[in-house]
Amino acid sequence: MSPDKEIDPHESPRALFAFELRRHREAAHMSQRQLAERLGYSDSMINLVERAKRPPSRQFAELCDRTFALDGTMLRLYMATTWHKAPEYLRPWLEEEEYATGLRNWEPLIIPGLLQTRAYAREILATWPGVTDEELEERVTNRMQRQARLYQDKPPDLNFLIDEDVITHPIGGAGIMREQLGYLLEMAEHPQVTIQVVPYAARPHCGLMGGFIIAERNGSSYAAYSDAQPVGRTFDDRALITDLIRKYDAIRAEAVPFKESLRLIEEAVNRIGS
Repeated sequence: MSPDKEIDPHESPRALFAFELRRHREAAHMSQRQLAERLGYSDSMINLVERAKRPPSRQFAELCDRTFALDGTMLRLYMATTWHKAPEYLRPWLEEEEYATGLRNWEPLIIPGLLQTRAYAREILATWPGVTDEELEERVTNRMQRQARLYQDKPPDLNFLIDEDVITHPIGGAGIMREQLGYLLEMAEHPQVTIQVVPYAARPHCGLMGGFIIAERNGSSYAAYSDAQPVGRTFDDRALITDLIRKYDAIRAEAVPFKESLRLIEEAVNRIGS
């Protein structure tokens, strides 16, 4: 089967992006390698995006628009791949997150979304009142797509602080939790990922009121997302971001070092297996 027939542009927003990328590349008489050189990506990355095997990033879409002299066409197609499955309240944060070269995440209750397995994410998202099977699948897929940031050519620096309760409180069955903690250990091997555990002994501390994420670009914090009820919110107010940075630093001061944190996660895995 030819590559053209492998991609149905009506199948999904990602498939449409892949289809249009190939169409514009061929119209410009470029090979995948030539386009990769123009964009600053590997030719394997171009191949994967054109086959809808890897989601594009915002930067990728913007570079395509610039290269093909398009008026935001690829960026709009990219937005569809990211936003159409996300709850409305989360969409502003997803846009901000795409610009980030660094993310600082504090989570006192559950595994951070960027580190969740599909099974764990489904257990969490299924608790939303009134969620349908279709909505659940869309939200799980959206959460998994966010993790594509880790596999880009230039992934952001990701620093995660998690409460010890996150790794000891079971979500789903033993198999789901064992897989999830194993995935944490796997992701900790990624050169851009740091995970630290805040032990029970540190309580009380200023992070118990809720989780949050701070987005940075080239060392400067510019946006944040804070958990709240009934839904979280995104903001760019400098005073509020500064307050969160101070809280993050205070929480991190209570965390155990990276290697010790991994040991605590390993012990939690062993307790599940016993």
